[in-house]
Amino acid sequence: MNPAHTILISPIGDFDSEITESVEKVIKRIFGFTATILPLFENAGFAFDSIRNQYHSTPILDKLESCAPAFALKVIAITDVDLFIPVLTHVYGEAQLGGRTCIVSTHRLKGPFLPVRVNNSHIQRIVKEAVHELGHTFSLRHCREHSCIMHYCRTELDVDRKSDQLCRYCRILLDDEIKKINKGSYVQEIGL
Repeated sequence: MNPAHTILISPIGDFDSEITESVEKVIKRIFGFTATILPLFENAGFAFDSIRNQYHSTPILDKLESCAPAFALKVIAITDVDLFIPVLTHVYGEAQLGGRTCIVSTHRLKGPFLPVRVNNSHIQRIVKEAVHELGHTFSLRHCREHSCIMHYCRTELDVDRKSDQLCRYCRILLDDEIKKINKGSYVQEIGL
């Protein structure tokens, strides 16, 4: 495998290793790339909006892009702060469609019925949303299929209902994107 085909997991703050390792495993399973855990910055205070008492996710994506090492094919940040974009009250994550960076927040994925400590339901939600956001970086859009991991979710219960897999259609689209990446790397290796 090409060493440039590494997906970087960048925790912002301290995270239970069970969370980062679970995301690392699913990246290999769904996308076929290795993952490396490497924090790029310690906090997201620069993106805090005092009026909303939340963190604007887009400036975090911009900073990820500027800090990302050259070897990283994609970068996913994991944070526990409450994220928003101006047109929505909150988001579980954000991604650059067809770009390099994305972010997922654990903040609202705990749900009203789950304790603050990490448990299996919480980890499953984080993993699903991590794959969802990474899928966007591979040019996958929201899917109409309710069971597809690329389906848009409004609540944590929606996240619970969808599977941890891509539907057949999204899988074909992802495979096409990965072929383009691998073909581009091959062309670079042979010097064309």
